Amino acid sequence: MADRNTMKTYTKYLTLKTTKKIEIVNITSQVEEAVKESQIIEGLCLVNPMHITASVFINDEEEGLKEDFLKWLEKLVPDDIEKYKHNLTGEDNAYAHLRRTVMGREVVVAVTSGNLDFGPWEQIFYGEFDGQRQKRVLIKIIGE
Repeated sequence: MADRNTMKTYTKYLTLKTTKKIEIVNITSQVEEAVKESQIIEGLCLVNPMHITASVFINDEEEGLKEDFLKWLEKLVPDDIEKYKHNLTGEDNAYAHLRRTVMGREVVVAVTSGNLDFGPWEQIFYGEFDGQRQKRVLIKIIGE
């Protein structure tokens, strides 16, 4: 019978505080650092914003594209406070919840040979839709 490798897990939390209320931040290098720290060679890396008004997604690192995302989201989900029933509860961030749903909750990236196994141009982004306060991002790496 062959030796069985032991599954390992590694958890790291990033703390982010954006300078703008709505902003897209490239967090690829922080996630890559966590993969190295984990010493996991083959596995999966989950990245999840632990807030319901933020998103993590994968796309291309290009300033024009990030601006396009923000303009598109503003058209799709305007921040018009009077428009949303959620804001009748005393909140003013219904648009942020909806934008998070559109952009997605989390990403999972394969770890191969100790590195994130990306396609061409892929990077990991944190999308903040109700920012300028501290928020956490969970990085969970599972593998061998």
